Parts: sequence; structure tokens; C-alpha cells
Amino acid sequence: MTTRDEDFAKKITTYLDHGTADLKAGTAYRLQLARAEALARLADADRVAEFRVAGAHAGSGSVTAGGSRRFWASGRVWIGIALIGAAVFGYQQWQAYQLQNDIEEMDAAILSSDLPIDAYLDRGFQNWLKHASFE
Repeated sequence: MTTRDEDFAKKITTYLDHGTADLKAGTAYRLQLARAEALARLADADRVAEFRVAGAHAGSGSVTAGGSRRFWASGRVWIGIALIGAAVFGYQQWQAYQLQNDIEEMDAAILSSDLPIDAYLDRGFQNWLKHASFE
């Protein structure tokens, strides 16, 4: 450590000592136990490989790299699933809209043609349309 790092560490230690002066004895004891447990975990090589997320999620179901038991409890997973579902639904709606536009264009082309309406009602013409090859 350089001199600059040592000065920084002394300042932090001073602030932390000043902040812990007002703690109750029970709180200080629990912090001491938590520190001892953390040091014991650090010494255990198997536990070091396990990654835990700290911060806002601590205590409310932190995600571990080793297992997925709390994976589904994460809000990010459900937001991702909802976004994928919304994308699939949007794509389906877009395809239905395109199909509707195609039908409307075909109806408009048929109705604006010179062929009389009676021809469309003729069964022979309908059969011819079904079996004719338009290449």
C-alpha cells in the first residue's frame, strides 16, 4: 500500500469508528457475529465460488450462481418474459393487420373491375377461379 492508500484507509477507519460509537451493545454484537461468519465463509474454499448479489436484493432473495431456486423470484426475469410475450403478441397483430389489408385490396380490385357482379355469383365462374392456374 502506498502512503496515499494508508491515509485514505485511516480516514475511513476514523469515520467508521465515529459512526459505531453510538451503536447499542446488542447491535455491535450482531455485527461482530456477522463479521466472524463472513470471515469463516471467506476461509471456506467451496463457499468462495458461490456468488451472491448484495445491495437492494440482500435478504429478500439474492440470486446465487450455483442454483436457480430464486431465479424465478427475480423481477427482471418476469419483465423479460413479459417483453417477449408482448413482442409475440405484437407480431401476431401485425400479421393479422397485413392479412386484413390484403383482403381489402383484393375486394377493392374485384369490385372496381369491369366484370359484372352476376359473373361472380355464377357457380361455373367460381369453379373456374378455383381450378384455373394464374401464372
